[in-house]
Amino acid sequence: MTSSPAPAPRPVSLFVVLAIMGSFALFLVLMYFSYRPHPSVLPAYGAAEKVPDDQAWSATAGGRRDYLLALRAKQDQQATSYGWVDRKKGIVQLPIDRAMELVVQDYNQKK
Repeated sequence: MTSSPAPAPRPVSLFVVLAIMGSFALFLVLMYFSYRPHPSVLPAYGAAEKVPDDQAWSATAGGRRDYLLALRAKQDQQATSYGWVDRKKGIVQLPIDRAMELVVQDYNQKK
């Protein structure tokens, strides 16, 4: 048996090389626009003076901090006090500790 010589490699076309590089560049551009950070709400309004009244708290870092502190204080007050949520429907607000005690008592009674 005689072995035939291996065929000579074909040269790669310049068009194929450019097509592969172009596809990779297009992929990189798509990834850049997909994963770049999105602009915040404020640049849409421009200056802080042009922010609508309902979003004025977000115009400055101090405003955002004060809003967050007030929100957390309200949530802490709600989580630790009694009150009515809807008096007509009989829905009340309980402190979390007391609500957990009632759930455990209810669970133990069902056993």
